[in-house]
Amino acid sequence: MRLPTPRILFLLAFAGCLVLIGSALYMEHGMDMEPCPLCIFQRVAVIAAGLCCLIGLLLGGSRLGARLSAVLVALAALAGIGLAGRHVWLQHLPADQVPQCGPGLDYLLDVFPWQDVVSKVLRGSGECAEVSWTFLYLSIPEWTLIVFIGLFAWAALIWVAAGRSHPN
Repeated sequence: MRLPTPRILFLLAFAGCLVLIGSALYMEHGMDMEPCPLCIFQRVAVIAAGLCCLIGLLLGGSRLGARLSAVLVALAALAGIGLAGRHVWLQHLPADQVPQCGPGLDYLLDVFPWQDVVSKVLRGSGECAEVSWTFLYLSIPEWTLIVFIGLFAWAALIWVAAGRSHPN
């Protein structure tokens, strides 16, 4: 089976990341769904993956460039898997174990050092446990987790395609 070139695969992944960010912005501004801090961190992971795909578009002409970029996409996807997985876990906690709602991310960034902000966001809060939207019985973080797993697999496909399109 002939795989597409790494650049084509990076382009498709980059387009997918743009669609994801566009969807998140539509949900926030068009549907008035305020993102929780973990949602914002997941957006950062999608943006990071998209930027790594853009780097892959630029460097994908060489085997080393394509493979290095694929590793960067995989790392961004792994970060997203961790964030989305944590978010899904919070959403499935029993009601009596859900953490209390906390201040917004803007406040946290204004008051605390970034290390404390990351720690507080990863611990989660009550608003992160709310399920405000579902599609096919899955919440936004559950869909996001699926997407990040797919993006990780896509990065592996790019790795393979880079080896086939650039033989030694």
